[in-house]
Amino acid sequence: MTSPVIGTPWKKLDAPISEETLEAVDKYWRVANYLSIGQIYLRSNPLMKAPFTRDDVKHRLVGHWGTTPGLNFLIGHINRLIADHQQNTVIIMGPGHGGPAGTSQSYIDGTYTEYFPQITKDEAGLQKFFRQFSYPGGIPSHFAPETPGSIHEGGELGYALSHAYGAVMNNPSLFVPAIVGDGEAETGPLATGWQSNKLVNPRTDGIVLPILHLNGYKIANPTILARISDEELHEFFHGMGYEPYEFVAGFDDEDHLSIHSRFAELLETVFDEICDIKAAAQTNDVDRPFYPMIIFRTPKGWTCPKFIDGKKTEGSWRAHQVPLASARDTEEHFNVLKGWLESYKPEELFDETGAIKPEVTSFMPTGELRIGQNPNANGGRIREDLKLPNLEDYEVKEVAQYGHGWGQLEATRRLGVYTRDIIKRNPDSFRIFGPDETASNRLQAAYEVTNKQWDAGYLSKTLTDEHMEVTGQVTEQLSEHQMEGFLEGYLLTGRHGIWSSYESFVHVIDSMLNQHAKWLEATVREIPWRKPIASMNLLVSSHVWRQDHNGFSHQDPGVTSLLLNKTFNNDHVVNIYFPVDSNMLLAVAEKAYKSTNQINAIVAGKQPAATWLTLDEAREELEKGAAEWKWASNAKSNDEVQVVLAGVGDVPTQEIMAAADKLNELGIKFKVVNVVDLLKLQSAKENDEALSDEEFEDLFTADKPVLFAYHSYAHDVRGLIFDRPNHDNFNVHGYKEQGSTTTPFDMVRVNDIDRYELVAEALRMVDAEKFADKINELEAFRQEAFQFAVDNGYDHPDYTDWVWPGVKTDLPGAVSATAATAGDNE
Repeated sequence: MTSPVIGTPWKKLDAPISEETLEAVDKYWRVANYLSIGQIYLRSNPLMKAPFTRDDVKHRLVGHWGTTPGLNFLIGHINRLIADHQQNTVIIMGPGHGGPAGTSQSYIDGTYTEYFPQITKDEAGLQKFFRQFSYPGGIPSHFAPETPGSIHEGGELGYALSHAYGAVMNNPSLFVPAIVGDGEAETGPLATGWQSNKLVNPRTDGIVLPILHLNGYKIANPTILARISDEELHEFFHGMGYEPYEFVAGFDDEDHLSIHSRFAELLETVFDEICDIKAAAQTNDVDRPFYPMIIFRTPKGWTCPKFIDGKKTEGSWRAHQVPLASARDTEEHFNVLKGWLESYKPEELFDETGAIKPEVTSFMPTGELRIGQNPNANGGRIREDLKLPNLEDYEVKEVAQYGHGWGQLEATRRLGVYTRDIIKRNPDSFRIFGPDETASNRLQAAYEVTNKQWDAGYLSKTLTDEHMEVTGQVTEQLSEHQMEGFLEGYLLTGRHGIWSSYESFVHVIDSMLNQHAKWLEATVREIPWRKPIASMNLLVSSHVWRQDHNGFSHQDPGVTSLLLNKTFNNDHVVNIYFPVDSNMLLAVAEKAYKSTNQINAIVAGKQPAATWLTLDEAREELEKGAAEWKWASNAKSNDEVQVVLAGVGDVPTQEIMAAADKLNELGIKFKVVNVVDLLKLQSAKENDEALSDEEFEDLFTADKPVLFAYHSYAHDVRGLIFDRPNHDNFNVHGYKEQGSTTTPFDMVRVNDIDRYELVAEALRMVDAEKFADKINELEAFRQEAFQFAVDNGYDHPDYTDWVWPGVKTDLPGAVSATAATAGDNE
């Protein structure tokens, strides 16, 4: 499935742009500027028809003007291009505080009123439109999900190009002008984003037109790119693979019609070049072109008063936020505001009812070509369910024959095979993204049906550049920012995918996950017209417990703590899964690939590990989120239980199971509980999809000690169960910020989650005095096993050779379950 082809894309103009059209574009610019100022300042009397007084000004002036007039200018011209070329177009508005421009655009093209009927196209509607902006009970100040046409909020700087390029992948008819703020251009993610042009193909993908909005200042300082020489600036972008075209306006008294004429001509030149690139790409895979980009240099706060209180305003950092902060409080500032508003001649732009005059919008696109109505900007409208293969075809079936705990398989490799066949069935609507780690995280089966998309030159496709082609459904760049941003843009425009990263480096994009969750939260709560998009699926692998090669720097499971902050209010936009083996990972993946409007964090190791469950058992446990493993428990009822043994995650569960084996030999009665869906533990008062208190008590008992081995930081669990039955009896062991480049046993040992410590802890919880000698023996053996590793460089056989006693190793065809002692983490 590709996004729908709207209009007649990539068509050059046959005739010059008329003066009448340019006059209409200028009126658009003026009305958009007026609407933007009105949103920041006015609470009433929106067209100043009644006597205009300070009472018409908002009490709190919130918003940003500096970047807005330049955005209004650009969006006006983009609207003209869309209409004249009938070009399928989505805009990305990168400058963080250009919200008034985005909402003004949607109001002008009519989509705002269509989605919010109370915002009528008259004076009363205009007053509501102004008052709601950055106002109690109103809308935020950014190009937020509440604004039709937005797929990039812009409040978090750095991701405009990542989202833009993600949107055009497998979307060959889509044109995305991506407006990049010059403050945003100083961020690391944006600097990385310029490289995206090496990861798309103009034949199978759309085109991104970066527009650097160079207005010279951030909040209080000049911007770097505005102060370097033109030669250096152009060389920089040419080195990034672009052909830069510079446009300068607003620094002299040039009349507006001349400015519009010059920019329209430049935009046509650039678009003609894009059309040529698209046409050449249809015949064969040509060498990567230098894609055009525009450097748009204008004053900050363009068209606002040049000086306020004797201080330079237009063209300075003072225009960034609210240039007239005292417009309600002082008559002097109020009169400046009045003159500023009148400078746009609103009487020429609005009719007697307060509606925008038809001649203002005569040049604009209609129907789904409107920026606010393009279905690519409301991707749920065009999203189709994935064609998923039969999950049973990928099941590890040997566990049913040889017993729970059979074998040593890499769970994520099995996921890779399943995902390979999803790509095969959905060849242009599903992608894998990864920062150079697709194969490292065992998803390389995808290369049997697709390639890594790469257009940055080749040496030898047989010797070094394996699985690399100009077209492919796997995208790799060594940047977590890019991977999340690409996938986010891909999802928001109606497609599906997964990205993977080493667990410790998911933290690099904590804020991106946070912002995407907020987008989804706003959508789920308040924006029913935004149709559900496919979920963001994140495979968190190479995790804390098996960093054999990388050590302490690569040991950080804390992404769970971040995501738990998004789990209130019953929005259900975050899931945190800990599949314990290959079959559970398959079940989780199937559920994740079917889901919408969620972030699915799937924490799964890639090292050889036992398979504990059949696929049916995995699905049943996943349905509830947690389950007793009756086949592993030796207590027949909760009354008989002396201690509950609970595991969350593959390695913690491995250690819990080994501890259970040893406790069974000591005659301790226990039940084993496994948790796959972490949020099912959350208080039922905070999460209406969590286990009920009755179900929780049935699993963990009403009053028996619970030894809980958890993959991440223990405070995650403590926070989730704070008011659950029996919570005071939970003893949670998790990662304790201890580790190094060491053996698998030593890694769990230093964090007190190894099987020997868990047995000792369980005995302390049951009867410390009675089992004192055994506890001492276990503690001594822990040190002995550590010294063994120090002396030999590998772990003690008591650790490595353990197999769950239920595994049948003597049947024909049985495979040894001996644990591996090392793995590939690079």
